[in-house]
Order: sequence, then C-alpha cells, then structure tokens
Amino acid sequence: MAPRLLPFVLLVAATASTVWAEGSVKCSESDRDALLAIRSALSESHLGIFSSWTGDDCCSDWYGVSCDPSAGRVTGISLRGESPDPIVANAGRAGALMYGRISPEVCRLDRLTTLIIADWKHISGPIPPCLTSLPLRILDLVGNRLSGPIPDDIGNLAHLTVLNVADNHLSGTIPASLSSLSSLMHLDLSNNQISGAIPSDFGNLGMLSRVLLARNRISGGIPSSVGSMSRLADLDLAENRISGKIPASLGSSPVLSSLYLGSNRLSGGIPSALVASQGLGILNLSRNIIEGEIPDSFSSGSYYTSLDLSYNQLSGAVPKTLESAAYVGHLDLSNNKLNGAIPSGSPFDHLEAASFAGNSGLCGGPLPAC
Repeated sequence: MAPRLLPFVLLVAATASTVWAEGSVKCSESDRDALLAIRSALSESHLGIFSSWTGDDCCSDWYGVSCDPSAGRVTGISLRGESPDPIVANAGRAGALMYGRISPEVCRLDRLTTLIIADWKHISGPIPPCLTSLPLRILDLVGNRLSGPIPDDIGNLAHLTVLNVADNHLSGTIPASLSSLSSLMHLDLSNNQISGAIPSDFGNLGMLSRVLLARNRISGGIPSSVGSMSRLADLDLAENRISGKIPASLGSSPVLSSLYLGSNRLSGGIPSALVASQGLGILNLSRNIIEGEIPDSFSSGSYYTSLDLSYNQLSGAVPKTLESAAYVGHLDLSNNKLNGAIPSGSPFDHLEAASFAGNSGLCGGPLPAC
C-alpha cells in the first residue's frame, strides 16, 4: 500500500509552531494547567517523556511543547512514539509505549495549531470532539487505539492541512463536513473500522494530494467528483466494500500517480482513459469483479512500475499496445478469463508465467505454446 506519510507532513509539523527564544514571555498559567491535565491522563514508565514537564514555565524546555514566544502561548504538542529523537529512538520499540487517553483539557489550548500524539500503540478512548474548536493545522493521532467516531464537525477546522488518524479503532462514517476542509493536503483514515459511503462532494477538497482510506468498511461507490481533484497524486481505497463502476473521470486526473482499488466489490469495465493515463505509475484493480476487455489504450507514454489486474472477470486478449509502453515493471493479469496468444517482445519477454496463470485460454510466451 501507499506510504502513509510524506516528507511535507513532517516539514509542516516542524514549521507550524514558533521555536522558543531567550527573553520570551513566560507561558500562561492556564496553558500550563491544561498541559498538566493532559499529562495526568497519559502514562509511560520507561522513557521519561514527561520528566521535563516541571516548573512554572511550560514554554521552557518542556519536551514536545512549542510556544509563541511573543505571547507565551502554547501552539504545538508533538509527542511521537516512533520519533528519531534520542529520548525515543534509544529506547527501541519496546520502550515506546504510552497508555491513557487524550484529555479534553487539550481544548483549553486555544492557540494550538499542531497536535501530534502518535504511534504510542496503547492510547485509547475517543477523539475529543472539542478539538474542532481549535485553530489546528495538523492533527496527527496515528498508531494508537482510539475508538468512536471522527467528530461530526471536523469541517470547522478551516486551516487544517494534515489529518492523520490511521491505525486506530475508529468507527462511524466519514463526516459530511470533512468535504469543507478546503486547506487539507494529506488525509489518512486507513486501517480503522470506518463504514458508510465517501461523501459525494469529496471532490471539493481541491488541495488534497494524498487520500488514504484503505482497510476500512467503506461502502457505496467512488464519487465521480474525485476525478476533478487537480492535485490528487495518491488515492488508496483498497480493502473496503466499495462497489459500482470505476469513474472514467479518474483517467483525466492530471497528477494521479498511484491508484489502489484492490479487494473491493467494483464491477463494470476498466475505463479506457484510465489505462491511457500517462501519469499513472501504479494501478491496482485486483480482487474485484471487473469484467470486459482490458482497453488496448497503452502508449509510448505509459510507464507502469506496477500494473495489477488479477483476480477479476476480464476477458479477451492481452492488449497488444502494452508492447509500446515505455516501461512495465510488475504486471499481474492472473486469474481472469483472458484468451489468445500473449504478445511477444517487451515487456512480455521478462515476465514469468505467474503473471498470466489462471487464464485457461492464454498461451505463448512464458506459458505453453499455442
């Protein structure tokens, strides 16, 4: 599956809060009290993450806390269990465990733009609904045991650029208000128990470059509006219960480079425009009930590092235009109803029989001669 985190996410996190400087205003008492309440709801006995959270100035060397030095207000909390920071990295994975919950007292930090409490494995409970009242730009709670729904009014976070709550136990549906997050660039809800349909106006999220919703219980169709997202580079909807046809509009998405739709309930045919896309480098439509012929629409601009159409109901011949593709690395057409002779030449001359297995009508190439 697609990697869940891009370098720009880390860059935004690093610049979202202002670094503390000598001679700056001491942190407010109310912010300090809120941090201590957050600390009291969390526990870890191995790393000493909170050993620096002492004294009356929370803006002075409190681990993971960032402040606006001119106002003495907390603007960021960054506590990541898989961090390169020596306090975490030197302990190894066995030590990077934290228990407890995310206290609603975090919402008293009304200047908070970054909240990262990630990869601690054992933090449970709900996402505090009051978080939607904060001026958050980054909300990263990946890799915990959070449960319950994503807050219904998540759309109130008008400045949010990163929403990552992957690898938890979240349930409920994708809130309709999420489509209002006009600044959102990175969305990762993967590996949860989220159900229901993708909002029909999802395409309104014009700044999104990564949409990772894999390994949930999402049903319904893929909204055609997704194809109008001009900055969408990576779309991963694999291992859900999504049905209906693949929108042809995805083939005209200008910068789409990876598309994972495997292990769903998609039907109908493969849009010719999708195969003809010259920006798409990874296409995985495996393990659906897609039928019809594979469009013979490849060209010299086709450059696939991976093309997986296995375990469907595809029929007809192997497209001859694949011979003209600039590059085809991994190709898997196995377990379909394809027939006829496999074309000769590149890329077929470097493929193994497993790429075509389970098609009783195919012959030639790495398979027995016709």
